[in-house]
Amino acid sequence: MTTEVDFYELLEIERNADDATIKSAFRKLAIKYHPDKNGGCKDHEAKFKAINQAYDCLKDPQKRAAYDRFGHAAFQNGGGGGGGQGPGFDAFSDIFESMFGEFMGGGRGGQRQQRGADLRYDMEIGLEDAFHGKQTDITIDVSGPCEPCGGTGASPGTMAKTCGTCRGHGKVRAQQGFFMVERPCPSCNGAGQTISDPCKNCRGEGRVDKTVTLAVNVPPGVDEGTRIRLTGQGEAGARGAPPGDLYIFLHIRKHAIFEREGTTLYARAPISFTTAALGGEIEIPGLDGELHTVRVNPGTQSGREVRQRGGGMPVLQGRGFGDLVVRIEVEIPTKLSAKQRELLEEFRGLETGDECPVSFGFFDKLKKAVGG
Repeated sequence: MTTEVDFYELLEIERNADDATIKSAFRKLAIKYHPDKNGGCKDHEAKFKAINQAYDCLKDPQKRAAYDRFGHAAFQNGGGGGGGQGPGFDAFSDIFESMFGEFMGGGRGGQRQQRGADLRYDMEIGLEDAFHGKQTDITIDVSGPCEPCGGTGASPGTMAKTCGTCRGHGKVRAQQGFFMVERPCPSCNGAGQTISDPCKNCRGEGRVDKTVTLAVNVPPGVDEGTRIRLTGQGEAGARGAPPGDLYIFLHIRKHAIFEREGTTLYARAPISFTTAALGGEIEIPGLDGELHTVRVNPGTQSGREVRQRGGGMPVLQGRGFGDLVVRIEVEIPTKLSAKQRELLEEFRGLETGDECPVSFGFFDKLKKAVGG
């Protein structure tokens, strides 16, 4: 069971990013996480390798097109093959063959088992879960191998036989003009084998519908749309073929206090007009369970943002945290006691215009503009 981060998320770019944006993002992150600049830190080294892998895929138009269509599954068959072919060369051959093989004839010779379908599961979590990570179970309906026949599709004690029409290839060829066209075998429907006595439990499919419970590990730092891959937990393949994968797409619920952009957290903090004028400190409860003290300088205006380093979200599959940005909102009192009103009237009588130069200057300009 592995967790795979989307290549676009690794490079912190949009899916429609152009080549220049991809290259710029890679250079920036490569400098940041290069092991030589981080004292040989293992976490930075792993992050650096992941960034290189993502860039190696997205900078190549063919690889990027395959990744956009098939995701990480485009690179699972053949891995990083030798001979300078680059990661997933066999996978690209498989994709090309699946798209054009029927019209090109040829093929690789021999029947290849059709793996089971990949599945998608949408999971909603809270922002606190995205911060700390989460261990949870999910229950899904999925096809699994038939137990009585062991997934073969044949009744217990019997075996499937090689198809006599296609001789096990699963495909037959026919001449059409100048072209040789290859099609699925009509006798075995492309399976390459025939079953004379199908299993009664699965009716020869080799798989049955089941309800299964799976453990899911949500790592700290995940964001909206982060994808978690559970290898081999998708639909079972027919008649013993390999299963597909299960992809879990994460969705983050809206938080009552915080808004998020990447690893940066934003929070609104209303303060009194006296705190804004005289300065002071406010405390913001963080997702980490700690109180973050934010310093408010004298004369702070409404709308000002105060940034606290390290108070944001953790970096996914990396080290460190983003920032907490507090947006100040100055609240004007709506109810005053007689004493408070008296003091404010006294303060107004002492105003010279230097206290609020912007507002006083605005009215002077307005008077001049209308000839006052």
